[in-house]
Amino acid sequence: MLQPTGAFKVRGAFNRMLSLTKDQRRRGVVAVSGGNHAQAVAYAARGLGARSLMLMPEFTPVNYLEATRSYGAEVVLTQSLAEAFHCVAKYEAMGWEYIHPFDDPLVIAGQGTIGLEIYDDLPEVTDVVLSIGGGGLAGGVATYLKSLNPGIHIWGTETAGADSMSQALAAGEIVQLSPVTSVARTLGAPAVTDTTLALAQRYLEEVIVVTDEEAIDSLFILLNDCKILTEPAASCTLAALDKLQLNFSRDSHVVLVLCGGNVAVEDLCQWRSDLPHTTVKLQPCLAN
Repeated sequence: MLQPTGAFKVRGAFNRMLSLTKDQRRRGVVAVSGGNHAQAVAYAARGLGARSLMLMPEFTPVNYLEATRSYGAEVVLTQSLAEAFHCVAKYEAMGWEYIHPFDDPLVIAGQGTIGLEIYDDLPEVTDVVLSIGGGGLAGGVATYLKSLNPGIHIWGTETAGADSMSQALAAGEIVQLSPVTSVARTLGAPAVTDTTLALAQRYLEEVIVVTDEEAIDSLFILLNDCKILTEPAASCTLAALDKLQLNFSRDSHVVLVLCGGNVAVEDLCQWRSDLPHTTVKLQPCLAN
């Protein structure tokens, strides 16, 4: 969340776009996003001298739209995220290079550099808890860490209403969400893919689904106790600890990946008004 653009997505965007030729960059890149991936691709495109066009749903918060445009991208609004994905083929036919938010090996590898940094800083890590939208972050981090130490436990987290991976794992196949209802909009992939589902099936211990209320409670705990402002899509990892504590011991070294901090002040005030008192009892976890 402390990366440029306020989320981890710049890692995958740069890794994918550095593979493009000068001619491909000149023709431009197109991406689909609820916010963070759009900013990352726009930021990387500006740095690499590429044109960029973002397909974003019309309910995208204004702060995401303004930030994306500030990096020089053209923004086209669609009625839904699913429609945005459907429109990609039209731009590809016009010569634009598609940068998928999670179903791309170079994007997944770029996100996996978080796992590299975790292991460098804490080689004794036993457990990693991270968010799942489309599954690229989880797949990349898990692949790297498991290659170094197969005993590390990787736990995924989603919010109810944006739980495409949890539903896919339960069904054993891709499940299409319609609609995505969670306030954690950046977790709102309408479906995972064969690639990310396979990585989750291979590497994840479990995917914990928390409520929007639990994610927002945890957001305010992080803000009040740690002075860190996250998105619900990141604070949901802290909420997941309430359901995972029996899996940890005094010898555990648990890492929470706080993957994004792009929150609109208007949303923050509304959530505080709707939920005046926190209910998730996680302060002892932070203190210890």
